[in-house]
Amino acid sequence: MSAALSHPENTHANHTFAALVKSDAQLAPLADHPYTKPVSEERVAAAKAGLEASGFKVQVVNNRAEAFHALKALIPAGASVNNAHSTSLEEIGFITYLKGETEWNNVHAQILAEMDYAKQGELRRTIGSTVDYYLTSMSAVTETGALVHADLSGSKVGGVAFGAANVIVLVGSNKIVKDEDEAYKRTHEFAVAAESARARDAYGVPGSAAINYEVIKKANPFNPSRIQVVLVKEALGY
Repeated sequence: MSAALSHPENTHANHTFAALVKSDAQLAPLADHPYTKPVSEERVAAAKAGLEASGFKVQVVNNRAEAFHALKALIPAGASVNNAHSTSLEEIGFITYLKGETEWNNVHAQILAEMDYAKQGELRRTIGSTVDYYLTSMSAVTETGALVHADLSGSKVGGVAFGAANVIVLVGSNKIVKDEDEAYKRTHEFAVAAESARARDAYGVPGSAAINYEVIKKANPFNPSRIQVVLVKEALGY
């Protein structure tokens, strides 16, 4: 990382929403959608209060650089780490950082090194879901204190719901919504559309789908510090 940079660059810039909306005609109608924009300070404060009332640990940061350093500080040396696909993590340079030399055991790299897809899937189910720290984002965070996300295969929701010892959620303020009804709408009408555009570009498939949909209403009563949320005042991901 250059000394001039406060965080690593995003090496997946073609998969940001701003890039995809220009390259994918199906996504173009959502170009100026309100869900692409950060919300007010008051709504950030409301989401933080709601999440904390639900028992989650939350810290609010101003920008991508602060988010990068906040995540880095949360993971102790020697920990095993895996990540779901997350444009938000890419945008703060954390995926770029994980691909280099770190003080952690990057399990994601071990999984991707397996070329047999059946064996790779088994690694995702086993070591990928049971790491010390699982890093991800959400499709929505409600002002009432819930975390909401979805995936196609189940590998993401499984690791977040129970598998990993600790979960770190990085989320931009553009993902703050009023309640669970709006979280469902944001996930299925906006996030899936954007992720489908990414999937078309990355994998050459028709799109993606929210086959597994998860609402985490409160922190685990037996391990309340397990899920930590880094809430960024900027817009990140989709």
